[in-house]
Parts: sequence; C-alpha cells; structure tokens
Amino acid sequence: MESCTHIEGIKEVKHPQRLVCEECIKIGSDWVHLRICQVCAATRCCDSSPNKHATKHARATGHPVIASAQPGERWLYCYPDDAFAEY
Repeated sequence: MESCTHIEGIKEVKHPQRLVCEECIKIGSDWVHLRICQVCAATRCCDSSPNKHATKHARATGHPVIASAQPGERWLYCYPDDAFAEY
C-alpha cells in the first residue's frame, strides 16, 4: 500500500472466531459485509450496510486500516489516505 502512511502502525490481526458486527447485534440490525480493524481486531459492518460501523469505528478510534472479513477477499483499506491494496 504505497500511498498509505499508516501501514507501519498496524500488525497482522487474526480473524475473530465469531464473524458478526457486534454493534449491529446490539441494536438488532443486519449487515452486508464485515470488515476487521487492523489495529484492535474489532469486527464491524461495511459501508454497504445500513449502519456503516467499520467507518464509524475508524473515525471514533483513529484506527486507520481495515481488512475485508469476506471469504476469498484479501485486501486492506486505509481511511485517512483513501488507499486500497490487495495482499
């Protein structure tokens, strides 16, 4: 991710055993896809989901990089730099 200035600050985060958006569960909502924060491993819903919890998590915590939790997808996205990379 050449244009991301935040990649140095993250570590490889293992996928959680339970792939759900905890925030959606709390409010009784559904999600479309899941994303995993590469700083703290929080699993949240994507921007195609009604509540956009992954983006809200990034803004609230300052954690810049997420990864897709979808099977077969291997990519990272950096919010502040609007940078995307496959791995």
